[in-house]
Amino acid sequence: MVAFVTFEGPEGSGKSTQIQLLDRALRARGLGVVCTREPGGTAIGEQIRDVLHSHANTAMVPSAEVLLYSADRAQHVAEVVAPALARGDIVISDRYAESTLAYQGYGRGLDMEALRRITAFAIGELWPDLVIYLDLDVELGLRRKQREQAAGRGEWNRMDQEGLAFHRRVREGYLAMARAEPGRWLVVDGNQPVETIHRIICERIAALL
Repeated sequence: MVAFVTFEGPEGSGKSTQIQLLDRALRARGLGVVCTREPGGTAIGEQIRDVLHSHANTAMVPSAEVLLYSADRAQHVAEVVAPALARGDIVISDRYAESTLAYQGYGRGLDMEALRRITAFAIGELWPDLVIYLDLDVELGLRRKQREQAAGRGEWNRMDQEGLAFHRRVREGYLAMARAEPGRWLVVDGNQPVETIHRIICERIAALL
């Protein structure tokens, strides 16, 4: 039994909460689970994350941004994702390849075919079995994230401070990708109660496994 599951969504959509709940539910069934994240997930990746998310780096151009994300992803796949899947563990990642297509493709306007080639090179064609997308109005999501950051429970990074138009394009990109591959995506309304979202996710995961 091998499964690679990724979570995507606008800022403040509740990915971290749902990943924790899914992790506990799968472990309760005696399954091996590896939870990880992008950018980050490795010692090298965490250093790249610091560069990507730093407010000091507002001069970063989109092409440099995508290459840094891809470098993080290549290390992440080689060091964490591929070995875990080879062991037979279930891998749950907070963001993955589809983030690049959404943020740097739809959001930044970079060429989608070029992004797919760069991403395929970074991941070695290791695409997730299931992409869980928690959909949420971008303004609501950003307000949620600001409250969490003010309470000391999260970060407000360089990507978060982009304008609403950028975040709306990202959301539209996610929804377009989900429509194009409905068999590989699960779109869940992020406005629902936490328990309801968890139940919907568990039902889909049960069918996958």
